[in-house]
Amino acid sequence: MIVIITGASHTGKTLLAQKLLEKYKYPYLSIDHLKMGLIRSGQTELTALSDDEALTQYLWPIVREIIKTAIENKQNLIVEGCYVPFDWQFDFSAEYMDHIRYYCLVMSEAYIRNHFDDIKKYANAVEARMDDSDCTEQQLLADNKYILRQVQRHHLPYILIDAQYDVQIDLEIP
Repeated sequence: MIVIITGASHTGKTLLAQKLLEKYKYPYLSIDHLKMGLIRSGQTELTALSDDEALTQYLWPIVREIIKTAIENKQNLIVEGCYVPFDWQFDFSAEYMDHIRYYCLVMSEAYIRNHFDDIKKYANAVEARMDDSDCTEQQLLADNKYILRQVQRHHLPYILIDAQYDVQIDLEIP
C-alpha cells in the first residue's frame, strides 16, 4: 500500500508519516528530503526558495515513478510532502490506484487563529526547520484556504483540523 500525505506547510505531514512508520513499519519518503538532495547535488537549478508550482512540476514525475515502482514490487511506502499536484490521480491507472491512499491535511481558519503559537511550537517535532520565518499566521491562513479550495474543487479527500489537533489514520490492513 502507498500512503500519500500532503497539505500545506506546518499541518503535520511529517509527524503523521512518522506515526504511521512506527505503527505499521512502513518506510516513508519525504519529498522535502528528495528536493534538497536534488538541489544540493546540483541536479537542478531550482532552489529551496523556488516557487512551489515549479518544484511540484520538477519533483512529482520522480515521486510518481517511485510510487509506481513500489507498487510493482509489492512494497509499502508512505510519501509525504506538499509537492503533490491536485490532479495526481490522473497519473495512475486503476491497477495502481487500488494500492494508493491519499490524505490531505488542512487546518481551518479557526484552528490557525486559536492555535498559531502551538503550530509554531511544534514545527520542529520531527525534523529541524532551518528557517521558519515564512510561517506567519497570515501565510498559514492563505495556504490552508487555497489547499481547501483545491481539494474541494478536485473532489479529493481531506482531513480538516478544526477544534483540536488529533490526526489519526487507520490503514485497515488485512
